[in-house]
Amino acid sequence: MAAYCRVSTDQLEQLSSYEAQVNYYTAFINGHPDYELAGIYADEGITGTNTKKREQFNKMIEDCRAGKIDMIITKSISRFARNTLDTLNYVRQLKDLGIGVIFEKENINTLDSKGEVLLTILSSLAQDESRNISENSTWGIRRRFEQGKLHINDKKFLGYDKDKDGNLIINEKQAETVRRIYREFLDGKGINSIARDLEKDKVPKWNGTFKWYESTIRKMLGNEKYKGDALLQKTYTVNFLTKKRAENKGQVPKYYVEENHPAIIDKEMWEAVQLEIERRRAFAEKYNLKKSNYATTDNPFAAKIICGKCGSYFGRKTWRSTKETPRVKVWICSSRYRIKGKKGCDNKHIYEKVLYQAFINTFNTMIENRDYFMQKWKEHLKSGNALVRYKAGQFIKIIEYAEPIKKFDMNLFCKITEKMTVFEGKEIIVSLLDGTEVEVVIE
Repeated sequence: MAAYCRVSTDQLEQLSSYEAQVNYYTAFINGHPDYELAGIYADEGITGTNTKKREQFNKMIEDCRAGKIDMIITKSISRFARNTLDTLNYVRQLKDLGIGVIFEKENINTLDSKGEVLLTILSSLAQDESRNISENSTWGIRRRFEQGKLHINDKKFLGYDKDKDGNLIINEKQAETVRRIYREFLDGKGINSIARDLEKDKVPKWNGTFKWYESTIRKMLGNEKYKGDALLQKTYTVNFLTKKRAENKGQVPKYYVEENHPAIIDKEMWEAVQLEIERRRAFAEKYNLKKSNYATTDNPFAAKIICGKCGSYFGRKTWRSTKETPRVKVWICSSRYRIKGKKGCDNKHIYEKVLYQAFINTFNTMIENRDYFMQKWKEHLKSGNALVRYKAGQFIKIIEYAEPIKKFDMNLFCKITEKMTVFEGKEIIVSLLDGTEVEVVIE
């Protein structure tokens, strides 16, 4: 004979019940002359509404199938499962193997002729009880949300720990990674580039691993908790039996708590990041790009070169006229050969080296007209738009004491450039992130 024990939470009083169940059944089976202890299977602090996550329960079923157990005893139907379907399914499987289940509280032995009828009725009641508990628990959680009381899991939350009272406190070492991600994003880096650089620099995530995903960084950039606030009930439980959760798109109320805990990112920077996310999304949508800002050191102009004739984006090609001549990189409108065998946009190609020089000329033009631009950016500091203010401050720091450049600087290019629009391979309009447009004529 084997015994199965379970409590549904890890609270202290429940753990006492759990230990009592284990001790009771160990003594009960060992003290009965007709029984031989096959094992005590016990799941601690795990819900009974489904059996997927109950390791000991599943091991017990496997041992039954292996012929190691001929009878199971448990405290009640609700300890075995609060899901009618699971209860009946496993009871019938065990019955086919000649194994009975004794439910002490209900005085049911499933090998008896009346056992299954009673079990069906009582397990349905147990499922209703589970539903009521779930609804009451949900009600309590939402009332606490309304009062601004919340529980935030810090286990998968880079940048924070909890003190002895359960309050969020900043983990400074991890917080520097968070600040780096926000800062580099506003410096013009793409999310994929940020991820690659973090891996290259061996920067750990919350769990100590070094593999960074774009989705992880994207969620971090949009997480209001980094500015000290908390949006509650972003997800909700769809089914109390499966515990399946889904994104809350208005099905249940959301609650917003301001200044709930210390901020890692100030509100000004956080708001600027949200506006930059939207700017990049709109840019990609306008020019039919899968995503914007995926430039690399080898390809700094990716998703930045726009056709002045048809409005499509330019793509990079490598040309070589003969085997003896070196390869050259050129940029061509993506609509030129969009339909096979049919020529589309006839805007001329442009050599990559010309794009490098166009940016150098643009930056040096700003240096030559420093006073004009400095006055413009100081006015932008008064803007009601957080991104405009942030970029103005950034441009001031870059240009205030800068000297003319002779070589292309990718980091500088990403920080200040939105796009380059090419006309007939002879003229380029360089659009900067402060709204400035500089015309560069190719001679």
